[in-house]
Amino acid sequence: MSEFSADRAVMPATIARNERIVRRRFWDKLVRTFAYLPFATNLLASWYCAFDSRTPLKVKGILLAALAYFIMPFDIVPDLILGLGFTDDMTVLITAVSLIQSHIKREHYDKAEDTIARLRAGTFTAPD
Repeated sequence: MSEFSADRAVMPATIARNERIVRRRFWDKLVRTFAYLPFATNLLASWYCAFDSRTPLKVKGILLAALAYFIMPFDIVPDLILGLGFTDDMTVLITAVSLIQSHIKREHYDKAEDTIARLRAGTFTAPD
């Protein structure tokens, strides 16, 4: 895996590619793996922030890169390894969030918590 580059993550072509990947596959992977994700709140808050029209482009690029990494089938640590599978995904997400933490607002976390409640209740429907 190549080293993460915030500069590369915010290039327009990279943002567009990552946005397509995340829009197409995020919710399916989240629903399939939700029970195993200790970082689900941060993951969802990052998704809501990335797709908030008020989020600056650079922040959106960094978040979409981290979310795309979560979705990708190739990982440093494969997701199927019980107990370790999501540690690399969590590390990438935590690094991204630490870079842009002031942009993830309370409303993003509120939406994340609402989504988690609906997932647990079995009433979740993925947005379009």
